[in-house]
Amino acid sequence: MREQLPITRSDVRLYPDPCRVVARPYLPADVWPADGPNRIQRLIDRVLELPADEITPAIADVRRRFSDRHEDFDALCAGSLEEIRTIAEVPDGLSADLQALLGAYFLHEYSIEAAALTNPSIVTAPDQTGTPSGSVRGIVSLRGVGEGHISSIQLRTGLIGPGGTVHIDEPHHPLLGRRYPPLFDKAVFIATLKELAVSGASEAQAEQVHRAFADPGHNPVEQALAPLEDRFTMPQLEVVLRHFELPGVAPDAAARAKSTIHWLADSNYELAFPARSHPSQRVLFPKGPSESHGMEDARFVRFTQDDGSALYLGTYTAYDGFHILPQLIETQDFSTFRIGTLSGSAARNKGIAIFPRRIGGRYVALARSDAENNYLMFSDHLRVWEETHRIQVPVRPWELTQIGNSGAPIETDAGWLVVPHGVGPFRTYALGAMLLDLDDPRKVLSYLPDPLLVPQEDERDGYVPNVVYSCGQIVHDGTLVIAYGASDTETRFASLPLDTLLRALTDPSASVGRG
Repeated sequence: MREQLPITRSDVRLYPDPCRVVARPYLPADVWPADGPNRIQRLIDRVLELPADEITPAIADVRRRFSDRHEDFDALCAGSLEEIRTIAEVPDGLSADLQALLGAYFLHEYSIEAAALTNPSIVTAPDQTGTPSGSVRGIVSLRGVGEGHISSIQLRTGLIGPGGTVHIDEPHHPLLGRRYPPLFDKAVFIATLKELAVSGASEAQAEQVHRAFADPGHNPVEQALAPLEDRFTMPQLEVVLRHFELPGVAPDAAARAKSTIHWLADSNYELAFPARSHPSQRVLFPKGPSESHGMEDARFVRFTQDDGSALYLGTYTAYDGFHILPQLIETQDFSTFRIGTLSGSAARNKGIAIFPRRIGGRYVALARSDAENNYLMFSDHLRVWEETHRIQVPVRPWELTQIGNSGAPIETDAGWLVVPHGVGPFRTYALGAMLLDLDDPRKVLSYLPDPLLVPQEDERDGYVPNVVYSCGQIVHDGTLVIAYGASDTETRFASLPLDTLLRALTDPSASVGRG
């Protein structure tokens, strides 16, 4: 398996850096049943029992060791204590030093990329102010992997110059955003509820779950949520749930319905970072129950709306330790983010990537709905996907295990350029190329029979060996620039002239596999 076209690899490489740490809540759990206060309360009580003359030296030592590693150290400790007060008893009237010390005991550092920094996507940045002539400023999203294989989404900034040259800026110290409850869309919320409940029901529960969620003639859940407006807030939902009843539904199914509603609501949120922060500081770390074990492989696209304005959309895989769920990020500035679930029978599995504009008035996305083949999805609503069409199956030796998508399609005069991935013997991942019809992307115009990018010798060893994997590409100055992960460990960049690739895909005399 060899590359057949003139690929140029950049010397720029992004390696995981264990020194990039964020401060996260630390809530010690009880490891065995015990009478009296739980472990959190016992720790609070022990701190409160410290001699008064030890408090100030203790917090001074903590501040000396950690204040230069985290912005606004005192606010960080204060926020930690504020959260602890919601779940444990903390007396009022404590000195400032004692409050800061208590907050510090319930924090810990997490190295967000100790294991890997990989699987990138790349888009043009919303702000091109000061960009040198002939270059474009880009934002790279990355999957950082830390202890426990927990994945977060990180950002880098840089320049794509003439001929596809790549420069990535040095990152600033990372920080976490503040979570806010969103404004919910009632129709989407109820549609997602139905899907979650039915797909997770056991055979014994199926009839009751169907009765609670999916029977169009008798839908108690929809009736119970009827008081909500078409757009509602979390406090409004909580008011309705206080009086939540499902007549004619078994108690266990009703309890499951209420639990599912809470779970779904908590999986949708907004995230905001300080306006003064640099994009490379902003870490999207799991904040919802659906992604408690990771936010994996974000595929960002600069989406042109009907009025010509730009909206950045990022699809990613949420993982809770047992199940995966496709989710969507919306942002205009990479400073505030709206995060929520995707629903519909077509929105499943991994690898969803949204086209950069509507086609025929509809949203379109690439997907791998069945874990083996590539599909197209169509929808009138950005967050609900029901219609799907299979467009590609694995037929060549380097992709027979499975195929998938590697980022949002790129519009060219010849068609939609797609860079799929294929998995072959020894689960070796390689990248390919194909063209879809501009007006009807269900039509595959052509497909390279040989891979475009394969793991070279120094890319074969890592967290997951023998893998090159991309979540997005960009075209600048007539050059296709591919951001890709090497063996799920580090990030690299490769490029080739766009016209060379399109010639290979469109010239009838070239070695091209027709789809």
